[in-house]
Amino acid sequence: MELRSKFLTPRCIKSALSHNFAGNIIVNLANLPDFLRRPILKKRMDEFFTLTAPDQAEIINNALEAGPTIPFPNFAKLFATWLEILATMPEEKRIGLASAYVFEVLRNPQKLILFNLDGILEVFASIDKSRQDSIAKSVQKIFSGLSEGQKKQLFLMIPQSAKEKLGL
Repeated sequence: MELRSKFLTPRCIKSALSHNFAGNIIVNLANLPDFLRRPILKKRMDEFFTLTAPDQAEIINNALEAGPTIPFPNFAKLFATWLEILATMPEEKRIGLASAYVFEVLRNPQKLILFNLDGILEVFASIDKSRQDSIAKSVQKIFSGLSEGQKKQLFLMIPQSAKEKLGL
């Protein structure tokens, strides 16, 4: 019992549960039918802006870690839903959410390596053109606000086809 209590501190338990909880939510969302996935994901995306900065960073981090573990057909459905909801958000929220992902990828570029970037671009290309344009416009604004070093770093990570599709 003494050994167990040494490793099961409240902080360790909270960290393990929050990580597994967030990752499990993302995996479960990917497996839901559209009529359930869309409202749940929309609510979670709206709630993102009510969280503290550390909690927002944890959500982004968990999403980037969970994404590659989801079979791509399920991930593609989840990502398409995420993009469609993102495109309908007010621009300031769209920029806020997308930039949170950009900055996490800049801090931890290795997280992007495990993703099927060509598949992700195909999903982006499959959504409505007006929604693509809304997202691309926001990404361009985010990109224009980056330092030259950050821009170079992103350019090395982003496939050429994605740069063209986003107008970067």
